[in-house]
Amino acid sequence: MQEKIIILDFGSQYTQLIARRVRELNVYCEIHPFHHVPVLDESVKGVILSGSPHSVREDQAPTVDFQAIAANYPVLGICYGAQLIAQQSGGHVMPSKIREYGRANLLEVQSSNKLMKSIPVQSQVWMSHGDTISEIPTNFEIIASTDSVKIAAFHVSNTNIYGIQFHPEVTHSTDGKQLLQNFLVDICACSQNWTPDAFIETTIATLKNQLGDDQVVLGLSGGVDSSVAAILLHKAIGKNLHCIFVDNGLLRKNEYEEVLASYQHMGLNVKGVDAKELFYTDLKGLSDPEQKRKAIGKVFIDVFDAESHLIENVKWLGQGTIYPDVIESVSVKGPSATIKSHHNVGGLPDFMKLKVVEPLNTLFKDEVRRVGRALAIDDKILNRHPFPGPGLGIRILGEVTKEKIDILQQADYIYINHLKNAGWYDKIWQAGAIFLPVQSVGVMGDERTYEHVVALRAVESVDGMTADWSPIPYDLLAKISNDIINQVKGVNRVVYDISSKPPATIEWE
Repeated sequence: MQEKIIILDFGSQYTQLIARRVRELNVYCEIHPFHHVPVLDESVKGVILSGSPHSVREDQAPTVDFQAIAANYPVLGICYGAQLIAQQSGGHVMPSKIREYGRANLLEVQSSNKLMKSIPVQSQVWMSHGDTISEIPTNFEIIASTDSVKIAAFHVSNTNIYGIQFHPEVTHSTDGKQLLQNFLVDICACSQNWTPDAFIETTIATLKNQLGDDQVVLGLSGGVDSSVAAILLHKAIGKNLHCIFVDNGLLRKNEYEEVLASYQHMGLNVKGVDAKELFYTDLKGLSDPEQKRKAIGKVFIDVFDAESHLIENVKWLGQGTIYPDVIESVSVKGPSATIKSHHNVGGLPDFMKLKVVEPLNTLFKDEVRRVGRALAIDDKILNRHPFPGPGLGIRILGEVTKEKIDILQQADYIYINHLKNAGWYDKIWQAGAIFLPVQSVGVMGDERTYEHVVALRAVESVDGMTADWSPIPYDLLAKISNDIINQVKGVNRVVYDISSKPPATIEWE
C-alpha cells in the first residue's frame, strides 16, 4: 500500500506548493478540501493543515475537527492551520498589531525538538498572516520565535502535533525543506520511496489490472502529458492502445510530420488524421475567442469520434489529465471561473460512452517530465513548451484564415529556432508568436507598406498558474525581429509582450 501524507486545503495560494515540496522529498501526498476529508486509513502517515486567506476569528471560518485527526496521525499546521490548532485547543488568536508579511528570521530555535532539527538560529522564514497566536495552552511549548512573532512555532507536548506561523514551502524560507523533511521522516516515519521508477512500476501494474484485454483510444497532441500517458498505457496494454493524432491545421510549422514520426519511432500504434479543411471551414467568419475554441473543440470531437468508431470494441478513453486539473475541479472555492475552455479533450459528449483512464492524474507537470525521462522518452517531446489545444487558432486574434496561419507559422518558426539556437528555449516555460488584428505603416526599400504586426510572447513559470515575462536579450530580440520582417511576407512590425500573469494570461485569447 502506497504510504501518503494528506494535505487539507483551507484555500491558501501556497497549498499546491506544499504538495510539490513534499513530493520533492519522495513522499506521495494528496490535497483534499478541508470540507471533504478523505477516509484516513493505515496508508496515511500524517496530515498537514494548509494556510488560508480567512481568519480563524470569522464566524464562518473554514474548520475541521483536528483533534479527531490528531488522535491517530501526526499533524502539522501551517499559518492558518497552526492558528486553528491553537484556537481549538483553548489558545487565543488576535489580529496582528502589524501585518506580518515577508521575510523574517528565527531568533530563538529549540533545536532539540524533532521538527526544528538542523534549523539554525537566524534561519530566514516567510511570513504571510494578518492574525497572530497570542496565547497557547499550558501543554504547548514554543519551539521557535522571531523578533516580532513570539509563537513562530509550537509543539503540543507529548504528542505529534506541531504548528508553524511561517510558510516552509516557499523558497524564501531557506530551511523550509529541512523542516518538512523533519516532519515527514522523523515525525511521520515516511520511507521516502515515492520515485519516478516506483510510480511507473505501480502505474503499469494498476493499468494492466484495470484494463485487462480492453481496447483504449487516446488523442495525442504532441505535448508532454499525452505522450507520457500514451507510453505508460502502451507498456501496460501494447497494441490494445490506439493513438490518434489529428492535424487541425493550427499546429506549428512542420509539427504534424515531425511529431508523427517521433511517435512511430517510440513504437506507438498511432494514426495521423489530416482534418485541416474541416477545421478551416468551421472557423470561417468566427472572431470571438470562445466561439473559435468551441468550433475547434467540436470538430476535434467529431473527427475523434469518427476515428474511434473505426476501431472495434473500444471501451476506454485515455487522457493526459494531470493533478492541477483535478485539484482545481474539487477546490475549496469550487471549480474556478471559466477563463478558457481548451484544457485536454475534456467534456466529451455522452454519445461516446467511453470510460476514462487517466494515468497521470496524481502528477504535477514537472513530475510528468521526470517520469517521461525515466521512460526514456525523447527530450524533444519532454522539453516541448506547453501548446494550447486550439493551437494557432487562439494566437491569431480575430478570424482565422489560411493566409494568417501561413504568416504566423513562418514567424513562429523563426522565433522558436532562434530561441533554441541561442540556448534560451529551455529557460522559458512557454513561447509563441501572436498574429495581431491590426496593420501598421512601414517603409521597405523606397516603398511605403501597410502590413501586419506580430507580437512575441515568452514567459517563465513553474506550473503555468503564475508567470513572468522572460528577459530575452535585446540583441537576440533584434535578430528575431529582423529575420521575421525580412523573411515573412506580409509582416512589417514585431513587438514583444512584457506582461506577467496575473494580470495578463499567457495566451492572448
